[in-house]
This record gives sequence, C-alpha cells and structure tokens, in this order.
Amino acid sequence: MADVISDLLHEAQTCAHVVQLYDADERALVTNVARYVCEGLRRGEGGAIIATPEHRDAFGRAIAAEFDGAGRALRDGRLVMLDAVETLDRFMAGEQPDLQRFANAIRPVLEGVRERAGGTALRAYGEMVGVLWQAGRYAAAMQLEDSWNVLLEQGGFQLFCAYPIDVFSAEFQIAEVDALLCAHTHLLPAGDGTLQHAVDRAMDDVLGRKADELRRLIKANYRPAWAALPKAEADILWLRNNLPHYADEILARASRYYRAA
Repeated sequence: MADVISDLLHEAQTCAHVVQLYDADERALVTNVARYVCEGLRRGEGGAIIATPEHRDAFGRAIAAEFDGAGRALRDGRLVMLDAVETLDRFMAGEQPDLQRFANAIRPVLEGVRERAGGTALRAYGEMVGVLWQAGRYAAAMQLEDSWNVLLEQGGFQLFCAYPIDVFSAEFQIAEVDALLCAHTHLLPAGDGTLQHAVDRAMDDVLGRKADELRRLIKANYRPAWAALPKAEADILWLRNNLPHYADEILARASRYYRAA
C-alpha cells in the first residue's frame, strides 16, 4: 500500500489526474497533499493549491513541517495557494463552469508558477470540484473535471483532486461515482492498508465461509474507463452493486473497525 501511494505522490507523472475521497477524518488527505507538493518542490517543480481556507491552513502547516524551503517557495511564487470558492466564482456561468472562462482563470496561474519554477513540471491540487459536490452540484463538478482534463491534455502538470465522500456511505456506489471515476486516472487508497483489513474482517463476520468464495469473484477494476482502483475501494463498490442485501451491514461493521484502527 505504501508503495502505491509513493508511486502516485512522489513519482507523479505529467498528465496524471489523481483523486482522493475523504470523510470527517481528513488527516490522510492533509498528509498526502503535503507529500505530493513537497516532493515536487524538492525536485524544483512548482506547486499550486486551490482549497478552502481550513484546508489551506492545514496544508500550509504540513508543508512547512515537511519542507524547510516552503516559506521561500511561497515568497518566490513557486508555490501559490488560492481560495477554492473565490476561484470558482471567476469562471462559473450560472450553475455550470464555462470552459473558456475556466482556462482564462487557471492557465495564467499555472503558467506563472511554472515560469517562476524555471519552466519545470508543475503539481496542482484542487478541491473546487469537492466544493461543488458537497453543495449537491454533481453535474457541475463533472463538467469542471472535464475542463481540467482539457488543460491536462496540453501537458506540463499533474493534478490531485479531493472529494468529501465517505467510502462506507451509500454515496459511494456505482450509480453515484461512475462519472467521477471515469474523470481520473487513479484513486488514492484510503489509509495505509487498514481499510482492506476492515472490509475483509467485516465480510468474514457477516458472510462466514462464503466470504472467501466471493472474494474470488471480485475483480480489482472491472470497468476499463474507471481510474485505477485500490482493492478495498473496488471491493466496496462490488458489494454495493452485487450484494445490496448484505452491503449495509458489512460496511457498517467495516466502518467501525476502520475508525477504531
């Protein structure tokens, strides 16, 4: 699990579009964003963070604790932090983002950071999609993902997104997150392996001997258009889709085990 996270955050590839789902416990999100940005700064890359005030403060503290040059990077403009809601307001046209206004608002920010970093690669983090999702504006969030992907196709940066989604909730099922998963290249795993252990333990509790047989039926990623999924999250989606009568009980137990760990 650690190797997967390391590959996605430390060895981030240009045009990669990574997403993390988080719930009330945001520690993993803060840790991963700090690792992602700091690794880029160590390599001489630029960084752009578009987040809520609470997250900007948390990310700033974590980045400063991990990278001695964080303050200088901010002063030099190699690292910028923007407000998610204020930035959204610059390109929303009614209920939907406007592609051209989005490009006009975001491209100069990215190009400016890249130029101040010496023309190297750039790591961007954005949670404007999460703000829209939390407000129930799901179609707008997916339209914004499409706009980001247009910029990504032009190259020169990689993108890390985040959504306030609890993987144990009914919100995390195929009907709700299909478009979200199609918009990204990778879904970051939750935690450090404790999620998989919690799901396996809960399946054993509820299904008994049938659990091992069912595990052989679960495929790690059974929709080619989706982002690459960690096994635990893929298992949860499979349970929601294929065992709806057991899924609530299994995932309620798994949630208790995960949070206790």
